[in-house]
Formats: sequence, structure tokens, C-alpha cells
Amino acid sequence: MGNRLAAVLLAAALCASGTSCDVSSSTARLRAAAPVDPAATLSASVSAVPPETLGATHREGCPVPPDLLRLVRMNHWGFDGKVHQGELVVHRDAVEPLLRVFGKAFEARFPIRRMRVMAAYGGDDDRAMADDNTSAFNCRQVTGDPGRRSRHAWGDAVDINPVENPYVDIHGTIHPANGRSHLDREPDRPGTIHADSVLTSAFRAEGWYWGGRWSNPDYQHFSADGA
Repeated sequence: MGNRLAAVLLAAALCASGTSCDVSSSTARLRAAAPVDPAATLSASVSAVPPETLGATHREGCPVPPDLLRLVRMNHWGFDGKVHQGELVVHRDAVEPLLRVFGKAFEARFPIRRMRVMAAYGGDDDRAMADDNTSAFNCRQVTGDPGRRSRHAWGDAVDINPVENPYVDIHGTIHPANGRSHLDREPDRPGTIHADSVLTSAFRAEGWYWGGRWSNPDYQHFSADGA
């Protein structure tokens, strides 16, 4: 493990424990291996989640209280070949594994369309998927199966590039509709996730599970418990 990765993971652990949630200093920044230019760094930071950043995504009765959630800001490669800053809200226990996963994705220059907190979409999963948004925490039911609570309500599940990696619900409906053409997984296209992709391997190393193996595939979805 590199010194910078160790530093940011230590800071994340302190934030998760409640000791400190300020990891924005230069000593807590994670650099990708052999970056193309000085700006090409993951530059991850972790903090408590301001109420306005949760917005409509959290309400009374949600299984995780706000104080167990963390806001992760980090850079990612875009489809334009440039580095962009994104934000995810996740459970504090998911911070360290997700930093390792997205660090590997950054090193591999895996492109991510956008990464905005779900409050930017009013907690509307359909809107976020149609916008090809990568997201994590959102206290909601399963899209297409409202009788079940989504694992995203616990903050230890992530959806990545939903248009390039669509989801087929129990009724056979494709989410998002503008991802239909990507149900054909060949040829391999930028931003798509496969069984042997860098993201799948990185999540597997953390003990997380990929929804692309389900009978109703959810190619965008990774979770800590397989739900």
C-alpha cells in the first residue's frame, strides 16, 4: 500500500470513528500511480454530511442515521479524458473499501460520466439513472420492486454509469430506458462493467458483490452484502 493511500485511509478511519472528519489536507491526498500530469490525482476527502447534502434522500424511518453517513469528495476520469470532481454519500464503514476501489479505477482511467449526490435529483433514482449519474446512499425502495427496501438505504451500495450498465427489474423493465442498447455487452465500450473489468476485480477484492451476475442483471450495481 502506498504512503498516500495509507494516509487517506487512516484519515477516513478517524472520520468514521468520529475522531476527526477533516481529511482535506495535502497529507491525506491519494495520488494515482504515474499520473499523466500533476492534476491527475484522486484527491479524496471525507467529511460529515451537511443536512442540505442529504436533502430528500433521508427521512424519518431510514435504517441509517445521518451521523453514520459520510460525504466523500474525489476526482474521477470523465468520458472526455479529463479529471472531474465527484461526490458520494456512503455509510462510514464503506469509506475505506470505496476509496481503494475508486483509487484503482482512477489509476486505470476508467471513465465515469458524473458523480453527484442523490439530493441533486431530489432522491429520484429514475432521474439519476437517466442522467448517467454514479451514486451511493439514497433511502428508497428498490426501483421496479417497491415492496423491498434498496441496499442504497444503508449506504453500502453503489451504482456506476447506469446508462452504460443498465438494470433489468423483476418485470423485465430496463432502467434507465436510454440504456437499452447497452444490454448488448459486446463489444466492450468505455464505461461498461464486465466480469473481468477493473471495477469488478477491485470490488471483489473488498468482498463486495456485483449485480451483473443476477438472473435479472443489474450491471451498474455493487453492494457489500450482495443485495
